[in-house]
Parts: sequence; C-alpha cells; structure tokens
Amino acid sequence: MLSHIPSLRAIRAARRTRDRLLWDAVSRVEQRQALARCVPNADQIDFDDLVRLGAWEPGEGELLHVLVGEVSARRDRKPIACHVISATLPAGALMRVSPGVYAESPAFAALQYSRGRSLGEVVALLMELLGTYSLSEEATLPISWGGVWPDERDRKDVEQVHYRCEPAVTMAELRAMARWAKSSHFATFRAAVRIVAPGSASPAETVMFGMLGGPMRVGGFACASLPKGGMLLNFHLDFDTNAVRMASNVPYAVCDAYIPAAKLDLEYNGAGHEEENARIHDGQRNNGLKGMGVTVLVINRDQMRDIVALEAIARSIYKAAKRRFRYYMDGYRKLQGAWLNELRKGVGLPPA
Repeated sequence: MLSHIPSLRAIRAARRTRDRLLWDAVSRVEQRQALARCVPNADQIDFDDLVRLGAWEPGEGELLHVLVGEVSARRDRKPIACHVISATLPAGALMRVSPGVYAESPAFAALQYSRGRSLGEVVALLMELLGTYSLSEEATLPISWGGVWPDERDRKDVEQVHYRCEPAVTMAELRAMARWAKSSHFATFRAAVRIVAPGSASPAETVMFGMLGGPMRVGGFACASLPKGGMLLNFHLDFDTNAVRMASNVPYAVCDAYIPAAKLDLEYNGAGHEEENARIHDGQRNNGLKGMGVTVLVINRDQMRDIVALEAIARSIYKAAKRRFRYYMDGYRKLQGAWLNELRKGVGLPPA
C-alpha cells in the first residue's frame, strides 16, 4: 500500500513512460479490504518490482512509505516506514497498480504531500497533476527535500525537464478531496485547490500562472480573478474565415493563457519558440489572432523571474480588461518575491 513519496514517484513514472496513469480505480469496499490486509514484511516485498514501477530506488537513503490500517500492523524495519490511517478513507483515495500492489491516487498523494510544505510548492504539484506534463520520478525525492533538480541549476533558469502526458487528476477530484480533508493539517492543500487551474503544459507555464493568476494576498497579480473565466490555460480558439486566411490556413490557435476579459493571449516564449519552424508557425497564428481581435503578449525567460516586469504585464492585462489594478496590502514586493521562489521550489528550481 504505497503512500507519500513512493506514490508520487510511481505516478510520475507511469505518466512519463505511458503518457497517462493506467492504474485501476477501486471501490470503497476494496479500499477497506486492502488496507485491512496490509501488514508489510520487508522479507516478502518485491523491491525489484517497486523499482520497475518507479516507486522506490535503493541506495538513496529513501524510505518506502506504506499505509496500514491499525497500529498492530506496523512493521517499521528499514527501509519500510508505516503510516497508520484508522479513519475511513475518502472515495478515490487508493488505486490498484498491479496485483497485490496499491498506491494513493494523485489527489490523495498530493494531500499527503502538502503537509509541512509551502502553498507555492503545493500549487506547483497540483498544477502538474492537472496539466499535460510530468516531472521525472527521479526529481521527486530531491524536490521533496527542498533541493534543486538536476544538480547545479542556476538562479537564471526558468525551465525544467518535463514529459508530455495526459492529466492525472481533475478539479472535481481535488475539490472532493479538499472537502474531506477538514483537519488544520491540510489547510495548505485546501488553499491550493482554490488557486489552481487545469491545462498547464510545462513547469514554466505553472510558474507563469501562479505569478500572474495567483491571488494578491499570496504574492500573485490576480489575473485569474478577472471576469469571463480569468486565465484559461492552453485554450483552443477557433479562427473565423478571415482569420484563417490571415494565418495562411491555420484554423485555430492554442493560447498558452487566454484572458477573455482582456481578449488577450499571453504566450511564454520558451526555448521551443526559437526554432525556425516554430517562429514561422508563431507568426501565422499571431496573424490569425489579430484577425480575431486578440492581442498577443509575449513573456520571455528573463521576465519570468523579474517581478517588476511581471507587474507591468499584469497592469497591461487589467487595462485591456478595463479593470483597475491596485494593491490592497503593504509589503507586496517582498510577498511577491517569496511567492515566486515557492513556485520555483515546487518545480525544482533554485530561488530567483
């Protein structure tokens, strides 16, 4: 019954290698039965199978965290670390990975991960699970310890190694888990669920959304609270006939972040946009967007860690949306710097 870091590792490994999470959902009855049967014995665990699943690696001082249903089932013999959970598990807390092997679902694994972590770190994880990318399972342990991944990252870095995949969780599942998690231990998780949004395609987009979309009270610029939907990540916008002609027959655009109230497409200009074919396609799609009356605003890598530049961009968005931009608290610049670094920490980057 994998829990905590091993569950998160296995989720990332499955998304990286298979493009999606193919584990089986189980009923509440099966959850209770599986938890009651779990009495971990280090001599009977197939550690090679857990390595194959990406849930655990030997030789890293890494513990194998597992769930048990009662204190008498604990077997705390390294590398096993048991966690007793006597309360009734919420629906969808566990999934069947393979015969005899269960793991926490993405929503429940994120809930467990949230304890003792900053809001920005939890937001970064939830955006990843909601999004169409995954970090490597190898990044899980260093990031959970507060380190960077891979080693020797520079504070100027804004991009992180990631893999394209299908979303692992829905907003409905996260909200249901937040309703179940009433304890004060899970206050950070509940707050994160109120901030996040589906659709992020990269760690850089997650940081961009966190900064520009996050509430001002935590250090963001609150563009996600604008009317008509806030910030819609990787939004599919179909072109009309004239816009298709302007775009050289490109029929639609996928906007990194579309802000309906401002009729504005916010694009992160990462490394992939520097290739020749990408520049040609970007030019065509931008013409189509102009034909639709949509303004394109581009954020480059330097601006992604420049809070003054991000504020200027946010002010432009508010102006286009015909909304007044103003702060409602003191010390906002210090708050913004801390928030940016929490988000970066959550994706394994050093402080900016």
